[in-house]
Amino acid sequence: MINNSKLAQAFATKKALKVISGLNNFDVDNVVAVCKAAELGGATFVDIAADVNLIKTVRQLINLPICVSAVKPELLANAVEAGADLVEIGNFDSFYAQGITFTAEDVLRLTRETRALLPNITLSVTVPHTLPLDEQVELAQALVTQGADIIQTEGGTSSNPNHSGVLGLIEKASPTLATAHAISRAVEVPVMCASGLSDVTAPMAISAGADGIGVGSAVNKLNDQIAMIAVVRSLVESLNSASVNVPV
Repeated sequence: MINNSKLAQAFATKKALKVISGLNNFDVDNVVAVCKAAELGGATFVDIAADVNLIKTVRQLINLPICVSAVKPELLANAVEAGADLVEIGNFDSFYAQGITFTAEDVLRLTRETRALLPNITLSVTVPHTLPLDEQVELAQALVTQGADIIQTEGGTSSNPNHSGVLGLIEKASPTLATAHAISRAVEVPVMCASGLSDVTAPMAISAGADGIGVGSAVNKLNDQIAMIAVVRSLVESLNSASVNVPV
């Protein structure tokens, strides 16, 4: 269950936008800039590293729900004590660059351990895109039975666009769009489509079956906060313009 009413409403209307500063991003200045831009741009919530001091700093500066990401359940438990509103097992992209991958059993184990420590917190879990698509669907279903409230997809790091411009943006998003399409038809919890998305492909994610989107590098790699705000606003407008009939 999604405990935050505004967050639940955003997913219900398929307009949830999560801005991700990065699971391994402990640069306070950058994280603060990203989070402030997320709020000013109209995002639904932010996702930051599971660092107690970072959480306390961000909590004082913004009113958006704070999600924290980690692959260690004890860090997530500490983060909730520090003020995090929900937790995420995943945002695995930073690990792939180090040659670290996660099996289905790894993710299931982390989910069971996290749910045992945090029985009442809203829990999002990423399905690794390194698994074949049919196995991603099976894992998503198993995660829901273990207590996952939100399933997140990924895939941007495995995409190698052959074109520039709009076509390149669509190619970049294609792995996570495909996963969102398959998983959304197999589970009854909200699906967050993330990794490699843009204002061009955000409506495609919703059309594919996602209930919200997550963006990271499109915002956190920018050096100017005004530019960050502009990107967040363009994503919000893109979601708002998605022609999806959703009961309110």
